[in-house]
Amino acid sequence: MVVVPYRAVKKTTVYLEPELDHALDRLAAKRRVSKAEVIRAALRDAARHVERPRISGIGLAHGPGDVADNVDRHLAETGFGRE
Repeated sequence: MVVVPYRAVKKTTVYLEPELDHALDRLAAKRRVSKAEVIRAALRDAARHVERPRISGIGLAHGPGDVADNVDRHLAETGFGRE
C-alpha cells in the first residue's frame, strides 16, 4: 500500500459512470487500497506509455558557444545585475 502525503498531491474531480465506479470500488477493495490510489496507479501506468515531446531547438540559436564556461563574463558584458 502506498501512502501519499497530502501536500504532495493535487486534488481533482473525476466523473464516472455508475458501472465504472462500482468496478473501481471492487478493485480498491481487492487491492486493499483507496479508490484514489487505484486511479493514481492506472494514470501512472498510462503515463509511462506517453511519449514526451522532444526539444527541437537545441543548438539552433546564434550566440557565443562558451556561455556555460564563461557565464560571469557574458552577464557582465550584457549589464545584467546593474542598476
